[in-house]
Amino acid sequence: MTTNHLLELDGVSRIYGDEVKVHALDKVSFSIDAGEFISIVGPSGSGKSTMLGLLGLLDLPSLGELRVTGRAVTELTDSERSRLRGDVVGFVFQQFHLIPYLDARRNVETALLYRGLTAARRRERAMDALDRIGLAGRAGHRPVQLSGGEQQRVAIARAIVTDPLLILADEPTGALDSTNAANVMEIFRGLHSHERAVAVVTHDPAVAASAGRRITMSDGRIVGDDRITEGVS
Repeated sequence: MTTNHLLELDGVSRIYGDEVKVHALDKVSFSIDAGEFISIVGPSGSGKSTMLGLLGLLDLPSLGELRVTGRAVTELTDSERSRLRGDVVGFVFQQFHLIPYLDARRNVETALLYRGLTAARRRERAMDALDRIGLAGRAGHRPVQLSGGEQQRVAIARAIVTDPLLILADEPTGALDSTNAANVMEIFRGLHSHERAVAVVTHDPAVAASAGRRITMSDGRIVGDDRITEGVS
């Protein structure tokens, strides 16, 4: 068993239903390495959302094996899987899921609760994350006082404040205009590193082309795995 990959799916299927079985994923195998910037594309019903749930350790395979940094996720207890998810994965969603009565800094700090950090350390890390995405000057503003693009950048700061190995983004530009979408994708391009991978689920061909690798899904299977060298900054 290799342990060189950040995350691996080996013959993974996700099956729903008893009498009528639906194969949302069907014998999928692929890996994600640190440093990669990946887009996952395909029509509605192709299995992208199911794939996202597995990559984010929110769900488990019906068949096959899912490994994170060499650890078989199916062998972990629920609490161990939850802890691994908190350590490894940062999520960004199309709907920003910001808490309306908290300012930007405190929204980012919510990802650091229950980690044994002092209030001062949480504040410091939140401000560092906001500074990284160019919003330190808006730290005291509540979501209603921020533009859509700024709200999505706060959500990105919340995802990276835990220093995850994998950032998963579900249609992160779907609620943004073209200018803000381009700005957000520029931020994502700057987030993958030698230690961290970024995977973006998208319907937008321009967003998919921004990545260095494009996974194409159809009917629960991977039908394309292409390198797009010009997509990498």
